[in-house]
Amino acid sequence: MNRWSSRTELAVSRLVGRLGIASSKFYDRRNRYGKVNEHNALVPRDFRLDDWEKKAIVDFHRQYPLEGYRRLASMTLDRDVVAVSPSSVYRVLQGAGLLRKWSRKASRKGTGFVQPLRPHEHRHVDIVYINICGTFHYLCSLPDGCSRYIVHWDIRESMTEADVEIIIQRAREKFPGACPRIISDNGPQFIAKDRLQGREKMIFTERDRKLHEAREARRGRRQAVGQRRQTA
Repeated sequence: MNRWSSRTELAVSRLVGRLGIASSKFYDRRNRYGKVNEHNALVPRDFRLDDWEKKAIVDFHRQYPLEGYRRLASMTLDRDVVAVSPSSVYRVLQGAGLLRKWSRKASRKGTGFVQPLRPHEHRHVDIVYINICGTFHYLCSLPDGCSRYIVHWDIRESMTEADVEIIIQRAREKFPGACPRIISDNGPQFIAKDRLQGREKMIFTERDRKLHEAREARRGRRQAVGQRRQTA
């Protein structure tokens, strides 16, 4: 393109426009002229560990299972096994699951709720509002987890811990031989609020006092910083 531009005494931009290609594409190709075509994937870095290095770290850890990852990094370097940093040793051992102090059970999080296979295995406590002649009441029902049969239900003006206990006990009396698992939403009726009536005022007073002291301390620090800036 430079050769034809010198012979015709026309600007390169005009020749590029007559060729029907974008100027950005032309200049990109000119900048890449003479370079080797490379793939667009991630290029392996020099600091990345090879598979044999990871295997050597894992094997060395099994020989010395009581040593920490920092000491293992020093020992592998002194004995010419591999030359890696302590953070690299930690990542390799963490990925291999060798840093756990005890054998943990596999987490069931995200696998879903295990539904009961027989009646009277689970009973759900369901509390809802209902409007009766313009007045709201509480409807508490205990459906079975498997058959969805309503074991017992009751309507009350209030729904405290004692009310829920009475309803659950009446459901148990209908099926004396059943020992179901009670499933609730951990609402205020199930956290023994009545037992905290005597301590509730003291707990909130102590909490407010700590929050007030923290706010006063932050205000004092800000005022001190502002005074130093004014004097400076």
